[in-house]
Amino acid sequence: MDDMILEIRHLNKAFGNHEVLRDIDFTVEKGDVISIIGASGSGKSTLLRCINLLETPTSGEILYHGQNVAGHKVNAAEYRSHVGMVFQSFNLFNNMTVLENCMVGQIKVLKKDKETARKRAMEYLEKVGMAPYIQAKPRQISGGQKQRGAIARALAMEPEVLLFDEPTSALDPEMVGEVLSVMQDLAQEGMTMLVVTHEMAFARDVSSQVVFMHQGVRHLRGGHAGAGFRQSPETGDAGLPLPVPQELNPVFPVPGGSASGNFFVFVASTTCSCGKISLE
Repeated sequence: MDDMILEIRHLNKAFGNHEVLRDIDFTVEKGDVISIIGASGSGKSTLLRCINLLETPTSGEILYHGQNVAGHKVNAAEYRSHVGMVFQSFNLFNNMTVLENCMVGQIKVLKKDKETARKRAMEYLEKVGMAPYIQAKPRQISGGQKQRGAIARALAMEPEVLLFDEPTSALDPEMVGEVLSVMQDLAQEGMTMLVVTHEMAFARDVSSQVVFMHQGVRHLRGGHAGAGFRQSPETGDAGLPLPVPQELNPVFPVPGGSASGNFFVFVASTTCSCGKISLE
């Protein structure tokens, strides 16, 4: 129980009459790397935004070390220093250098002096390979470099948990590998992470658990992903060792297969190959 960091209880989120999240429950323990996968529009990013308090849940609880942070009396800035977030679109301050981006949160939120903030920022910029670009403005560096800078900024706050919202989806294909490499290193070092991703190889190789969402509902939660992904002999695509609920059968059938066949496709995105869910 001491390892429990976050517990999501009966979380719901609606925009008007549109239910985006419905009765979400799961827990996050120290050292977990949880990949959240599913089709676009299934509520994955909204779930992360609720956990980071960028969206206010309609109902339900988000417990951080047993305290419900979804209430109105929580200091959101302080909470976010413990539960950091890396965004799809980087969200670096364009008027600041890479180094200044990594210092500002420490100074404003953690109340660190400039020298301490600079030392810590440099430590993490070096860690992600961004030391040569510390004086560059965001417009002067590539997308992959921006995202690595954003990861260093989040790490500089020394959070307990890092949330990644599709961190590679805005990158050119050749930039994806450098960001995933940093994330893999963090996972191996024991960083607790929740990752919304369409990168099935990353989910297979790094995740301790995989959450599959469909239409705002957490349908499936798998155990150790790396130990259980299987290869389809027909295509070689990795499969998720998770039971498929009956209501998903008509939605994700493999072309040419029956609704009760051995494999079901989940649509990860319109631009990447589909993964497969094994029923074995």
